[in-house]
Amino acid sequence: MPLFIVHHQHSPETCPARDPAKGAMLLNHLSRPSAARHGVVIKGEAVVRGLHSLFFIAEAADETVLQAFLAPFRQAGEVEVIAAMSCAAVVSSGGCDACPVDVSAALLDPADACQDAIEAGLLIHRVNPLNGETSVPDLAGGAVMPNGRFYLRNHFEIPSLDGDSYRLSVGGLVERSLSLSLRELHNLHAESFVVTLECAGNGRNLFDPAVPGEAWGLGAVSTAEWTGIPLIEVLERAGLRPGATELVFRGADSGLVEGHDAPVRFERGLSLDQIRETDALLAYEMNGEPLSSPHGYPLRLIVPGWYAVASVKWLTEIVVTDEPCKAHYQTEKYWYQWPRNGREERAPVKLMNVRALISSPDQGESLPRGETAIRGVAWSGAGSISRVDVSLNGGPWRAARLVGEGRRAAWQWWELITPLEETGPLTVRARATDMAGRTQPECAEWNRLGYGNNSIHAVTAQVI
Repeated sequence: MPLFIVHHQHSPETCPARDPAKGAMLLNHLSRPSAARHGVVIKGEAVVRGLHSLFFIAEAADETVLQAFLAPFRQAGEVEVIAAMSCAAVVSSGGCDACPVDVSAALLDPADACQDAIEAGLLIHRVNPLNGETSVPDLAGGAVMPNGRFYLRNHFEIPSLDGDSYRLSVGGLVERSLSLSLRELHNLHAESFVVTLECAGNGRNLFDPAVPGEAWGLGAVSTAEWTGIPLIEVLERAGLRPGATELVFRGADSGLVEGHDAPVRFERGLSLDQIRETDALLAYEMNGEPLSSPHGYPLRLIVPGWYAVASVKWLTEIVVTDEPCKAHYQTEKYWYQWPRNGREERAPVKLMNVRALISSPDQGESLPRGETAIRGVAWSGAGSISRVDVSLNGGPWRAARLVGEGRRAAWQWWELITPLEETGPLTVRARATDMAGRTQPECAEWNRLGYGNNSIHAVTAQVI
């Protein structure tokens, strides 16, 4: 709904607060339930003491509705109504002087999506397209991340798809082309998996020298329970023709990218062998709830173990082919590019690197002397976590206790209970090793696009 700022001004002689009955009447009229009955949402109010001024922020369908609500305030003095925008709307439109973003019926309002993410506690990197990470201390808690605090990574504006008219098409080298409605997908055999998704650029801002791209800290990672249909079952329904070796997954999101004159769709490809190895899922639920628009409603691909770029959101098409995908985000982005021995080497971004993060203590936290719990999460795309080691103030590595059941595609909680005897600075470092024998490096190898930074995590605290 449109946003307005209301300024009410009255003279000292007619101050309604001097009359307890009149003051109470206005308070009741301004209450949230009263405003809601008039079709108005009050976002906040404040009185400037000594100046006999009241300001409040309100939402209403239009100014006529708001003006009707303001009748009692006009009886007590003057009322000024100013059309306004939220901070998120200003940023998404490009500044205070820019026109509001024109949102079509097929796109989610970027200001609304951003405001929801802010209120959920995400650290916003960009409003349009919306990108926000979870704070590392917020990773502490249960086995999964609440949906609102699950990090967000988008390359384009967020589609707003109609579930009733939605269709997933499956075509190409298949015996039977499919066009599946959301209801038909829900009627198929469903499975649920707890899977960690991590942006390939997580930790990018820790590379030195700096690299281009979204300057992620360490919170572009989250875990959820995903429910949907095993991808392989949908492919079996379609029937694969001889020569079928590759799949292309197309999302509904699109936009302009550097080096292309026309808008491009977000597309990614995987081979059939890779699909069979990963137990890929066509997910329509996240932690027991329907996917939200920012997380891919009504259907997204989940590829366990792979960096999240493979888990295409707003999935509308699957094309079975005999050639590797040649899309922009397959061939031009999401490649490691290393300058080595005077030449350029490159490799595609695939499985998540092994990594541990320290969720407690937080950076700069003060800790009392005595027994303290060092806690965090660890994960890997190549297998479950076999061990996490912790070092205090450069001392020897000590094995932490792994908490809960280990899963191949989901993060693993760990903790180390240790006494802190001496006051002063404390540096905590943690490194993980997976079942494939991979261990975090002291420093990840620098690459031109800043992917896969799994350097050992260190947190500095103070013992008091």
